[in-house]
Amino acid sequence: MLVALDDRNPFRYGALALDDAFTDREAEIRELEADIRNGQDVVMFAPRRYGKSSLVWRVGQRLVRRRLLVAQVDLMTTPTKERLAEKLAKTIYEDVASPLLRAKERLRVFQNLRIQPTITVDPHDGSMTFGFSAGLAPQDLDETLERLLRLPGELAADRERQAVLILDEFQEIVDIDRDLPKLMRAVFQQQPEVAHIYLGSKRHMMRRIFSDENEPFWRSAKQMELGVIPPERFVGYIAERFEGTGRRVRPAAVDRILAVTHGHPYATQELCYFLWQRVGRRRAADVEQVEEALADVLRSEHAHFSLIWGRASSAQRGLLQALARQPGHPLSTAYRRRFALPGPSTVQKALQALERDELITRDGGSAEISEPFLGEWIERELGG
Repeated sequence: MLVALDDRNPFRYGALALDDAFTDREAEIRELEADIRNGQDVVMFAPRRYGKSSLVWRVGQRLVRRRLLVAQVDLMTTPTKERLAEKLAKTIYEDVASPLLRAKERLRVFQNLRIQPTITVDPHDGSMTFGFSAGLAPQDLDETLERLLRLPGELAADRERQAVLILDEFQEIVDIDRDLPKLMRAVFQQQPEVAHIYLGSKRHMMRRIFSDENEPFWRSAKQMELGVIPPERFVGYIAERFEGTGRRVRPAAVDRILAVTHGHPYATQELCYFLWQRVGRRRAADVEQVEEALADVLRSEHAHFSLIWGRASSAQRGLLQALARQPGHPLSTAYRRRFALPGPSTVQKALQALERDELITRDGGSAEISEPFLGEWIERELGG
């Protein structure tokens, strides 16, 4: 019997890596799932595009199957306390109340809110949206938010279920309202039935929130660092994805892919996506096609990198060019002399700014470019 092969590109980048597009991370999945089931709060640190949201989505799906209550709010979509209240109400209604209560009972969970939301029903699919008007009295809004934050724990405890509240882009909390972290922390520390998972794309801000003793969330959560996927674990995955679509990839080509991406999840998926596009059915990708795919990636990313370059100061540009040629210790005299960098104070400021923008990572005194393919683009476009 002939088995039909899927002729769609099996690699994904940009959006969440779901289902078969998600690879490895089994150890991290097991660890995070165990933490959540134990009621442990966790803050996850990782550079951008390392797959934090994809990993947590995968864990969330597994936990739903185990009958845990999983609620999630992306704080990037909640620039005000009113919007945060709306998103909290929606996820409580859909993801916490729905598995526990009959339809006509679900809205009753909001009956004790100081401010009652305006509820709109979509006539096409029956979904509900919740609205809280701007200009509400601050004290009333804070009390409403506090009540919403308490609801997942109360509902979970009442039905003897465990719950998890996932807060993505959590660093945005400081811009929503400066007193909001205190309110959240006061509520969360009294919720043994709820595990709180904090994700953020700006590591320097997340570290300050959870590592500064003057912050309400100081040492309030287990810290989990998400690194690159070891390149050797990508080897079988890449080969299987090509073979599943009637193509092959030569071992030397896989080696070249991983030499470029170093196991960076987003970068590996992106380069493989463009490589797959260049390989016909029943053909094998070779090293030459990897180089062509890399050129395709850099053309695709050109506008993004040009914007980064245009925003960088002259000191940051010089430092990026140096790091594109050789990761190392930019504050050392030898490194600065070799690449004609300015004095240590100027380099230090450039390092701090680039690290805040998640363009570089530092380990001790050593630094390297973390933005996928930026170093390659600098070398090709600007001569390194």
